[in-house]
Amino acid sequence: MYMLSIEHPVPSYEKWKQAFDSDPVGREKMRVRRYQILRPIDNPNYVMIQLEFDTASDAEALLNAMRAVWSRVEGTIMMNPKAQIVEIAETKEY
Repeated sequence: MYMLSIEHPVPSYEKWKQAFDSDPVGREKMRVRRYQILRPIDNPNYVMIQLEFDTASDAEALLNAMRAVWSRVEGTIMMNPKAQIVEIAETKEY
């Protein structure tokens, strides 16, 4: 499994969440298996999104689609996005 990890500050979490929920790239169609949104407890206007994929190429395709979205909304909905694709080497639940 592969994870696309994205993080960036947002001027307003509520406005960012509305934009995220509008799903401009079609996450399901882009083969996202699941995602989670994280926020630091001391900075609610910073988001970290983890999107899980079966293949690295699927993750790369979504990242490319997101870069196009970011070019249109950077500075209004979000700022200075950082992203990387990682391989899930191990998971254990307790």
